[in-house]
Amino acid sequence: MTTTRIPRLARAAAVLTAAVTLAVTAAPLTGTAQAHEAATGSLTFSGDPGEYVSDGQTRTLTPETTDLFDISGPTSQSGAGATVITPEGERWYLAMSAPYGQKLQEGFTYTDTRSWPEARPEDPQLQFSVGDRYCESGTGSFTVSHIEYGPYGYIREIDATFERTCAGATLPVRGELHARMPEPPPVLAVDIALNPAGTVDTRTGEITVGGTVTCNKTAYVTFNVSAQQTQKKAAATGSHENLIVPCGPGAPVPWTTSFPSNIDPTATFQPGAATLNTYSTVDDRDYPATLTRYDTTPLTLTRG
Repeated sequence: MTTTRIPRLARAAAVLTAAVTLAVTAAPLTGTAQAHEAATGSLTFSGDPGEYVSDGQTRTLTPETTDLFDISGPTSQSGAGATVITPEGERWYLAMSAPYGQKLQEGFTYTDTRSWPEARPEDPQLQFSVGDRYCESGTGSFTVSHIEYGPYGYIREIDATFERTCAGATLPVRGELHARMPEPPPVLAVDIALNPAGTVDTRTGEITVGGTVTCNKTAYVTFNVSAQQTQKKAAATGSHENLIVPCGPGAPVPWTTSFPSNIDPTATFQPGAATLNTYSTVDDRDYPATLTRYDTTPLTLTRG
């Protein structure tokens, strides 16, 4: 077993003594975009002869007739878009977003749109392109007539229309986006229980501690485990970092780890009362979110 110095955050947790879960948080990665394949829908667009992006075409693309029909949006619910790849390898891209710091409003028409790099924070943004046919500047508008969200900004349904004209041109491309998504996956839920009983090898001072972890779907939980024991004239404090425990639906998954007093040790662990602490993190594989927990319990060490 390899032991390393515990980080400052987990080191601070080592002195906690209350037998409660201190915190449970599910933090989305702010603004992070996520994309999911549409179950049904269409991207329809048309342009007059000579319009640059559409090449004067009128087309309707659907999940059934394309290789990819992804609907995407950030966790902040500030934008929505589609990426569609045809069997011929064309990549059509639509992106719509509200001004910085705002959520998309259902039933609202956003006018005077701009696109990167000329867009300012107060501007709504619109881009429509295929491959290398795109406009770095131009004007346009879009309306999100209906949008429905699931967890972490998962777009369940969207209906929108758009119109965009490249700078220096007079012909716009017009289009519609409609999509219905599969039922969103469940949000990750994790339960952690610490074993209040541990053992100590009195020859080496190494303790063995553990607990169980239960998840409602497949996940990998990373533990930073620490223990503290106050003795008459000294203290023993040890840790094990980055213990990875796989879990999934079903019965609780047991885990154990062993370590000596390895944090500024002034004593070795001995049979008796101590405190066990864990700082755990786990990523939700379906959403841009990370769960973190602090758990602690009184620990009784017996001779192993």
